[in-house]
Amino acid sequence: MSIAGTSRQRGISLIELIMFIVIVSVALGGVMMVMNQITGHSADALLRKQAQTLAEAVLEEIKAQPVSGITPTNITLARNRVVSLSGLADYSASAVSDPRGWNNIPATSAVRITVTVTDPVGQAAVVAGYRTAY
Repeated sequence: MSIAGTSRQRGISLIELIMFIVIVSVALGGVMMVMNQITGHSADALLRKQAQTLAEAVLEEIKAQPVSGITPTNITLARNRVVSLSGLADYSASAVSDPRGWNNIPATSAVRITVTVTDPVGQAAVVAGYRTAY
């Protein structure tokens, strides 16, 4: 039974279909932009971790030297020491020492060492430590 002048609609109209496609396209575009940004920055954490690990390794290498061999000027690191590690050719490292006392140890027997490693995208990882004669 139907009332005169009314008819039942079956399916969807072309306008509804076009509106659905537009709405879904806009939503997918937004999701894809977020996914692209997340994917693009996921490698940054790896670069920071590698730079931090390299800085700690350089600091330990310097701390293994006797205090008298660590001068208060800029410590020159052999570039081939950094480059010889596979995949780390784009990293740069520098170290600075500063004779200063620490707790009850006089400045003549203690050195503060600061190592800075810069990763390929320009972010710096800085570590510092002390080397004492005791």
